[in-house]
Amino acid sequence: MEKNIGIWLDHRKAIVVLYSKAKTSTDVEKTEIVEILSDVERKVRLSGGARTGKTPWGPQDVAVDSKIEDRQQHQLKLYFEEIVKKIKSADKLLIMGPGEAKTEFKKHLQKSKKLAEKLAGTETCDKMTDKQIAAKVRAFFKDNR
Repeated sequence: MEKNIGIWLDHRKAIVVLYSKAKTSTDVEKTEIVEILSDVERKVRLSGGARTGKTPWGPQDVAVDSKIEDRQQHQLKLYFEEIVKKIKSADKLLIMGPGEAKTEFKKHLQKSKKLAEKLAGTETCDKMTDKQIAAKVRAFFKDNR
């Protein structure tokens, strides 16, 4: 049985569609949908810092946001690793999504040669329901046999 997986993801959640089809003439198809939520904090705008008490237009202390960015990158890495746990057994992979999360995840996959070889395609897709995602995954793998 060939196991194909399609992933629709953004920075908040990932929808993993496990699509398997028997290689025999009976053509038994099985589709399973799994949702993975991320713990990545939303990007927040920091206030400008603190002014000195002597003059209202004096120098400001700079707010350090590198710690926040580092924490978000760490959370994103943990989120991607959680997705990788679900897709390790795939024969082929399709990555979809509306923003930059799909390209970041693709770069994360390319660190592993074994997973990078399984990548069948990347598509830009806007928000879709779970059933629309599953239908798109089925159509992609039926067309790309």
